[in-house]
Amino acid sequence: MENCIFCKIIKGQIPSSKLYEDDDFIVIRDINPLYKVHTLIITKKHIASVNEVTDGDSEIFRSLFSVAKKIAEKENVNGSGFRLVVNSGKDAGQLVPHFHMHLLAGEKLREL
Repeated sequence: MENCIFCKIIKGQIPSSKLYEDDDFIVIRDINPLYKVHTLIITKKHIASVNEVTDGDSEIFRSLFSVAKKIAEKENVNGSGFRLVVNSGKDAGQLVPHFHMHLLAGEKLREL
């Protein structure tokens, strides 16, 4: 956790373009965006991946989609559409071992 870039962002040790913050999440813009809108919804609690989520984390994750909805509204993409992506593990493309969800939007997205 000492070397976790997201933990450092949460603590304010690394500057970021913060869009939203509450007790459980911080939302920032991705520094290498894939689309016009590419935000990261990051848990403040260090959870390495989906594999590390416990029953005790249910309160945190209960509001995850509400935060995503707020960000979609704030970015004005709630009407046109957006994609939510969670990568879990290196082979899935998770680059930072700290739970986060990507919100992608702002243009027509490639089909999966």
